[in-house]
Amino acid sequence: MEISARNGLKGKVADVKLGEVMASIKIEVTEPGVITAIITRESAEDLGLKEGDEVKAIIKSTEIMVAK
Repeated sequence: MEISARNGLKGKVADVKLGEVMASIKIEVTEPGVITAIITRESAEDLGLKEGDEVKAIIKSTEIMVAK
């Protein structure tokens, strides 16, 4: 499947919980080993980011789709 979105993470379904209308799918992420964030220089300087720092990658999105 080819799509233009680049914020996809490969993984394996770890848990499925089915409700009346919605389903909760837990995905254990194994790839990619590295993701790239593009942020403003001002934000990078304000955070004092340097190689080796431990950080959390937060993906802003209104939804997560599942493809198989």
